[in-house]
Amino acid sequence: MDMKNVYKNQKTKDLNQQRAMGKYGMVASAMNEATEVGAEVLRKGGNAMDAVVAVQFALSVVEPYNTGIGASGFIIHYDNKSKQMKVINGHSQAPKGITKDMFVDNEGNIIPHFHRSTVASSVAIPGIIKAMDTALREFGTMSLDKLIEPAVQLAENGFTVNWHWQEAIEKLGHRLGDDGRRFFIPEGKPLVEGDWVTNTNLAKTLRILQKQGVKALYEGEIGKAIVDTLQKMDGIMNIEDLNQYEVKIEEPITGKYKQYEIAAPGPPNAGGLSVIQMLKILEGFQIEKHNISSWEKYYLLSEAMRLTSADKLAYLADPEFADIPIEGLLHDDYIKERQNLINWKARNPLIDCGNPWPYQGSSNKKGEVKAIQTTGGETTHFTAVDRWGNIAACTSSIEHVMGSGIMVPGYGFLLNNDLTDFWPEPQRTNSIEPKKFASSSKTPTIVFKDGKPVLTLGSPGGPTILSSVSQVLINILDYKMDVKDAIEEPRIYNSTGPYIWWEEGLSKEIRDKLGKMGFEFLENAKTIGNVQAILIDQENGNLYGAADSSRPGSAIGINNVTSKKFG
Repeated sequence: MDMKNVYKNQKTKDLNQQRAMGKYGMVASAMNEATEVGAEVLRKGGNAMDAVVAVQFALSVVEPYNTGIGASGFIIHYDNKSKQMKVINGHSQAPKGITKDMFVDNEGNIIPHFHRSTVASSVAIPGIIKAMDTALREFGTMSLDKLIEPAVQLAENGFTVNWHWQEAIEKLGHRLGDDGRRFFIPEGKPLVEGDWVTNTNLAKTLRILQKQGVKALYEGEIGKAIVDTLQKMDGIMNIEDLNQYEVKIEEPITGKYKQYEIAAPGPPNAGGLSVIQMLKILEGFQIEKHNISSWEKYYLLSEAMRLTSADKLAYLADPEFADIPIEGLLHDDYIKERQNLINWKARNPLIDCGNPWPYQGSSNKKGEVKAIQTTGGETTHFTAVDRWGNIAACTSSIEHVMGSGIMVPGYGFLLNNDLTDFWPEPQRTNSIEPKKFASSSKTPTIVFKDGKPVLTLGSPGGPTILSSVSQVLINILDYKMDVKDAIEEPRIYNSTGPYIWWEEGLSKEIRDKLGKMGFEFLENAKTIGNVQAILIDQENGNLYGAADSSRPGSAIGINNVTSKKFG
């Protein structure tokens, strides 16, 4: 089947459900079934965090190749009554038994990516389920068992496979182990769009969580099944790693962009700081002076991405293991230094990581970056705003599509390969160490103006998240675009590697112009990210939600509520 035609046809069909307006709440996610679950929570009295928890469990069923019980993630929450923001850090952690050279062979060469990402030793301690439980206890109003129930019903009763499932299986099914193949490729025949699928093993797992709570994952039956599976495959994780895992409630990192305040998770998450740094670099150029479809706009974006990515790779890591020059990276004088490397003449070959240390009074040495071509990564993002003005947004992931490819026998979920988020070589800022958190790009974001929230958004895409979130922010805040149109505007991605990734719709004229300036483009267009966003109009009280057409997601606005309790 020609997946390009499937994609184009389905994209047209999905557009009507990917734009919504609501007065009393909004939910947006990458899968329509999950969005519907979250919307029903809001209709029946739940708040934003209740909805996000329900969406996560629903996505575990309907988007299992990108998230699930074995996932990690970050949640950002805004309480409209107290005006407080918090980040719930459910990031994955390295088991204590790993070795620093686990990603290099006996000759000191880096093990090829496929081989180090589809083995039991790539699996990190999953944090998303404990994060959801922690967030619900702190900020939710409903019980965990009730919010899991819609996911149980989806897993037991089934749903229709969509085009995105078919695409994931066709492209990445080769990553699956035996149990994963039995589910996604039953009797050797890949699931395709229109097939009806159930997951009774996952339903069993969800029922256990309903009855026993998350301790079943971190102390009990589910955790033991994970450990047994991994140890039979020469994995590293043991039950103590799960027992000792802790979720932290943290302050977000914040920064100013023009008249807006941007808030997102801070280190070990690299995405929030990098988005803020990139926007501060661009602020001096008034990007909105240039047409949204101009080469000038894409030139500025490309060079700013290179500058920010170099600094991210050089300096961002787990703050328990490395000093991070946060103040220096965002210092006005350092930002000016970085801006001066954008020369308007060509792709500046001198762009490398800078030295932010002097800007926060330190004599630490400049970092080191090697040029890399990233492989990308997949994840999922979802968000909710409730009738009281509370906001919850989460980016959750098993790292790559199909994760490690290892499905826990009898329990129906895939395990992550989050340890591949570490730099494979030892002795780097973000190299792997026992009990360390890898630098992640997950960037669930909330934007404020005059102290009031006006926008929340996020995206999957591994290292491309920085580019997706930044470009949609610019499209909305600077170009004043409708939120759906802002998401659909063609995006690019550039890092320290040689090539610019680009989406369909970026004109050949722009590519030719930038090509003459020394930039190289991938031969073919490539989907970058999958942004979900909610615009909060403080003047008229309306919420405008949108889902990205690169997945069969939806946004659902709440325009009537009921006193009937959820569940």
